[in-house]
Amino acid sequence: MIDLPQFADVTAAAQRLRGKVAATPVLGFPAFDARVGRRVLFKCENLQWGGAFKLRGAVNAVGLPRRAGLQAVATHSSGNHGAALARAARAAGLRCLVVVPVDASPVKLAAIESLGAELVRCEPGLAAREAALAEVLRRVDAEVVHPFDDARVIAGQGTAALEFLQAHPELDVLATPVGGGGLLSGTALAARGCGAHCRVVGVEPALADDTCRSFHGGVRVGVVGSPPTIADGLRGSVGERPYAILRAAVDDVITVDEAAIVRAMRVMLEDCKLLIEPSSAVPVAALLDGRLGAAGETVGVVISGGNVDLSQCPFLSARQ
Repeated sequence: MIDLPQFADVTAAAQRLRGKVAATPVLGFPAFDARVGRRVLFKCENLQWGGAFKLRGAVNAVGLPRRAGLQAVATHSSGNHGAALARAARAAGLRCLVVVPVDASPVKLAAIESLGAELVRCEPGLAAREAALAEVLRRVDAEVVHPFDDARVIAGQGTAALEFLQAHPELDVLATPVGGGGLLSGTALAARGCGAHCRVVGVEPALADDTCRSFHGGVRVGVVGSPPTIADGLRGSVGERPYAILRAAVDDVITVDEAAIVRAMRVMLEDCKLLIEPSSAVPVAALLDGRLGAAGETVGVVISGGNVDLSQCPFLSARQ
């Protein structure tokens, strides 16, 4: 039996995180609403300290009781979780080691290093990342804080949705991006636990559609290698714990193509004056395609992060 977080873990995390993470704003934009024909509210985790929701899970995990004498934490990450764990570890006086793929965003890697973490580079793909992390653990006595398949992390990520729903219980749909599934599963725990009647939907890139295939096929499957999606934070395979939760508490998982993701980034900048990273734009793309909610409904979207490499941004670099 795996240890699955419960709603009580989400509420306990919310108390633990008070004053240690930002209570990010919920914003709506009439221009965007007119474009999609729905009332849309965005939970702006792009305005979280460090620019992403990942801080919630990392701070919650590090803030729980640790083994006596523990001096280090370790993880693998394509960027945002590594930076979040580095920030949480520095505050707790712990050494932090982060395994990163060589194709990770240079901007995100610089952020991790600036927070005092030690980078360990590996080849792209989840298998390579996990193998490199295992090697780190053979030489360093460290506790692993997995980026998504960790009950403490899932509970922490669920606090974003808990804040969202406490402020806006009228949501008909609540959508998040999904890669490894930590945010989506934490969101589902929060929604079901607080009695919300909204439909919980995960959205992922069609080029990294393992969660969609797993959800609809009834068997957890993974991606092979490092999928060539622009949404670099969603290239991982759905974790065992997130999968168990989303099968029980999520209503649907859908996919969007690459062109739709780029368009969503551009529209968010034009209509909402928010520059969001590609992973955050995935559920926005589904909204623009008319696949989230219906006319007259209120749709909530967790904007997961805003750490954009401006030199690689498709419409700022004239690539598309």
